Amino acid sequence: MAAAAAEPGGAVELPQLADQLLYRLQENFQALTDKLTLRMEEMGERINDLEKRVADLMTEAGIEENTDEELRIKKLH
Repeated sequence: MAAAAAEPGGAVELPQLADQLLYRLQENFQALTDKLTLRMEEMGERINDLEKRVADLMTEAGIEENTDEELRIKKLH
């Protein structure tokens, strides 16, 4: 066992390498999570902007905007 510990890449270094790898994986995962969260927020802002523009266009065209609840009631009748 002493020979393996003295060699580069021996058994003593494996836990350290595993820790370093785990740390790098955690860093990469966190960076990816942050990037996805930012993109989702950006998409939410775009959707809200589009909804507002559609509502403005409908108002300009004189079209009554129906809520989801109103649409469900109309389908039932």
